[in-house]
Amino acid sequence: MEPYIHAQEEENNYAARLLTKDDYKGFAPVYNDFVQKAVSLYKFELEPLGFEDFVESVEKHLIDCLVLYENSIPVGFLVYTTAISEAIELNIIHIFGDDDKEQRVLYLLRKFLELTKSNRLDKIVCYPMLGIQEEFINYTARYGFKFIGTVVLRFMMYGNNSREIFKLAEFEELNSDYELTSWQDKYFNDAVDIVQEAFEESADALFDPRFKTIDGTKDIVMKIVKDVYAEFLADETSVLLYKGEPVGLCFINLTDGKIANIPIFGIKKEHQGKGLSKYLLKHSIESIINAVNKGTRHITEINTTTETNNSQALKMYRNVGFKEDYTYPQAYLPIREN
Repeated sequence: MEPYIHAQEEENNYAARLLTKDDYKGFAPVYNDFVQKAVSLYKFELEPLGFEDFVESVEKHLIDCLVLYENSIPVGFLVYTTAISEAIELNIIHIFGDDDKEQRVLYLLRKFLELTKSNRLDKIVCYPMLGIQEEFINYTARYGFKFIGTVVLRFMMYGNNSREIFKLAEFEELNSDYELTSWQDKYFNDAVDIVQEAFEESADALFDPRFKTIDGTKDIVMKIVKDVYAEFLADETSVLLYKGEPVGLCFINLTDGKIANIPIFGIKKEHQGKGLSKYLLKHSIESIINAVNKGTRHITEINTTTETNNSQALKMYRNVGFKEDYTYPQAYLPIREN
């Protein structure tokens, strides 16, 4: 059953429809208002798409944009996509101004859920509520969304003491049965097995169900190593070998040529609890620092995310120089019941 919600209906003269060419002129000021606030208020790592590139993505059906109108004037929008994963990814909700924000957000959400009703029979909705979108948590909860606390951590190459902390971090000699190396394509199938085993019962699988199957995990790993999500850094990606066989990995990719990110970090269950994760992390950090020192990479930071209640992971990241930047709710709406 769909969650019950009491929301104000058409009395405020609201309407919502998918963006088309006929709407571009009136919609542009609302989108550009978002662009101006994307980094400062929405925690975007980089500037979002310019208006022309944005509408091109809509026309290519890479994303869908649901525009909210009040008295036929655009006052907000919601962007989502089904093109990248097996979830419906709700990317952004932006409201122009502060008038009637609650009713506007609720109306957009309701129309979005109506549009995606059939898709939600076999797809969850995931929604990273970055920046000021955290204000919408009560509204999304009223529609049945659930939440996972997520923290963003950063290792800065310049401007703070991340590198100094890393130099002081203590690492015992790695057991001789283990070896660290960089990524090679021959590790692909092993990587799929490692990631699927490490993530199938994790919180990540709640908002990306691809982790629950081998085929789904293969899609995730393929898109990482084939530069779909961002530029893949093979030399900086670390693989942990046990008697020559891969048992752990730390993927690294690159955004805008300067921001390194750890999208996936996993170790097979039988090798967990032995303090091996920090060696994978150490290998990747050293590789990035060496590339920066040589001038072959101009990376300014390494970032990653983990759950706010994952004290073991947080401790590991802190010990090698990462610092918590901010937290946000990762929202997800379970598959719709008939």
